[in-house]
Amino acid sequence: MKSTAARNASLHSAARASYRDRVRKSVGTSPGSLIQREDTPKPVIQVLAYGPDAYTEETQVAPDKLLRYTQEWPVTWIQVSGLGDPEVIKKIGALFHLHDLSLEDVVEGLQRPKIDVHDQYIFLIGWHAEFRERMEAHQFSIFLGSNFVITFQSQPGPLGAAVRQRIKSAQGVIRTRGTDYLVYSLLDMLADSYFPVLEWYGDRLEEIENDILQRPQDNHLVDIRHIKRDLLRFRRLAWPLRDVINTILRDDLPTFQPGTRLYLRDCYDHITQVMDLIETCRELASGLMDVYMSSVSNSMNQVMKVLTIFSTIFIPLSFVAGLYGMNFNPLESSWNMPELNWRFGYPYALFLMACIAASLLLFYWRKGWLGGRRKKTHSPAPPI
Repeated sequence: MKSTAARNASLHSAARASYRDRVRKSVGTSPGSLIQREDTPKPVIQVLAYGPDAYTEETQVAPDKLLRYTQEWPVTWIQVSGLGDPEVIKKIGALFHLHDLSLEDVVEGLQRPKIDVHDQYIFLIGWHAEFRERMEAHQFSIFLGSNFVITFQSQPGPLGAAVRQRIKSAQGVIRTRGTDYLVYSLLDMLADSYFPVLEWYGDRLEEIENDILQRPQDNHLVDIRHIKRDLLRFRRLAWPLRDVINTILRDDLPTFQPGTRLYLRDCYDHITQVMDLIETCRELASGLMDVYMSSVSNSMNQVMKVLTIFSTIFIPLSFVAGLYGMNFNPLESSWNMPELNWRFGYPYALFLMACIAASLLLFYWRKGWLGGRRKKTHSPAPPI
C-alpha cells in the first residue's frame, strides 16, 4: 500500500493536471467564443417551475421548450448540468438574451466569484466546495431574470438537491417568493458547502498536531504544505463571494426585494464565518510548521545528548587504556609501569575503568541528563 505522503502527492499531482487540462482559450481568440471542453459531459437540462400552490419538474428538456415554462409559471429554475456542447449553451443564451461574454465565462470555468448587472438579467458566479479524497471545487454560474433562474455547472450531481427538495415540499417561504429568493437560497447553499470542508481540515490539523507531538515524520511536513495550499485556494474562492453578496446589499438592485436582503445579510454573515475559519486553519497550519521543526530539533538534541554522554564516558576510559598501552619497559626502571608485573594489574585496570564509567553515569543521572529527577528546590516562604 502507498504511504500517506505518496498518496497525497499523487492526489495533488492529479489536481494540478486537471487544472492544466482546463486551459483558457488561445491568445487572439474572438471575445465571446465558446471553446469545446472535452473534460465535461454533454449538457442535461432540468426544469423546476413553481408557484405558491403547485410545481412541475422535468428532466432532459430540449432548449426549444424552455420558454413555455417561463410563460406559464411565476418562477422557472433551469438547471444545466454539463458544458460539453457549446451549441446547446448558445441556444439557451439566444432564447434568454444572454450576452456572449457571460456565456464565455460559464464555459471557461475558471472565473473568480463575481456579479455583473445587465439590462435584462444579473449574472453571478460562485464556487461549490466538497471533500472526497481531496478538496474539490466547481464553478456554479447563475443567471437571474425577472421570472427565471438559469444555473450552469460543469459536472452532473446532487448540487442544489436540497433547494429542489425545499421547493417540492413547500418548506419555508421559498414557494411564495420570487426569483431573488431562489438566488439567495443558491448562494446560501454555496456558503454552507464550505463548512464541512473546513471542519475536515480542522480535524486533520488536530490529528497531525497530535502525531507531531508524539513522533514527527517527514510525511507530516508534506501534509501540512498541501493543506496550506488548499486553504489558500479556498480563500480565493470564498473572499470574492463575500464581495458579491456585499455588492447586492450595497447597491440598489431592483431585482432583489427588501425582504430578501434581510436573508442575504445572514448569508453574508455565513461567508464571514467561513473566512474566519479559513484564517484560523491557516494560522494553525503555519503554527504546526513551527511545531514540526521544533519537534525534529528536539529529537535531534536528544540523540546528540545520548551520543555526547557515551562519548564523555569513553574519554576517561580511553585515557586509562592509552596510559597502560605506552609500553615502557618495567625492567629498566621500577617507575616504569609496575602494574604490568602485578598479578592483579589487568583486573585492576578494568575495575578502575568500570568505576569511572559508573561514577559518570551516577553524576549524569543526578543532574537529570539521563531522565533522573532533579532535586526540588523549595522557595522560601513569604514573610508574614
